[in-house]
Amino acid sequence: MHESSLLPATWNVPEEFHDRLGKRAGRQRTMVAEGHLLIILHAAPNPDDMNRKGRFFWREPDAIWHDTEFQGGPDALNRHLQEYEEILEDFDEKIDQATSSVEYLEVLNHLGPVHRSLCHATQALQMAREAVPKDKILIDYRDNSYRLERTAELLIEDAKNSLEYLIAKRAEEQAEVSARIELSSHRLNLLIAYFFPIATLSTIFGSNFRHGYEQYMTPIPFWVMVAAGLALGFLIHLFLKRGTNQKAK
Repeated sequence: MHESSLLPATWNVPEEFHDRLGKRAGRQRTMVAEGHLLIILHAAPNPDDMNRKGRFFWREPDAIWHDTEFQGGPDALNRHLQEYEEILEDFDEKIDQATSSVEYLEVLNHLGPVHRSLCHATQALQMAREAVPKDKILIDYRDNSYRLERTAELLIEDAKNSLEYLIAKRAEEQAEVSARIELSSHRLNLLIAYFFPIATLSTIFGSNFRHGYEQYMTPIPFWVMVAAGLALGFLIHLFLKRGTNQKAK
């Protein structure tokens, strides 16, 4: 009896399997000894999990399967992969429904560990298939794992492309808003250029000191001041417009 072994005590597996196992499941892999096959896989991971939950699948030389998670039989590996498939289907829906960068980032953070786990599972199942080349069911499991691995990879690419599109769209919107603000500011500057001289002259001649205009009964000096202010404003307007055209070039 092996107190520190991760395998059930009722499993009559080769001693080599116990010797090669530590206190944790470790990486996903396949062990072969005396015709026995031990496949070590991980349950679907969460990004916050520091340790992966191991699942052990033991195949006896006469093709009898045992596992530590399900109810045994050759279908246990299939049910293990079905859990990954359900998770990927859920991620596919989340990508379709995502509307913000936070939602896309959350999907990517979850999909990354799942994709890596499927990659290693495919490698472990390939090792099992090579160890028992006549067992056709291992070929199906290996191919199914690869299909899920490819699906996860495509979902990651889809999420990244959608996130990049969202960022580009937001950048375009920001550029349009900045262009409108710049245009409004330019128009305001031109408007100020027209009326700034008039306001300045009005301020000067509206001060409380004698300027000689009191002797005139007609508003001719006022209109002269307005005309002079508009003329100066037009000159400032041309100067600002010329500077803007040079920057555009």
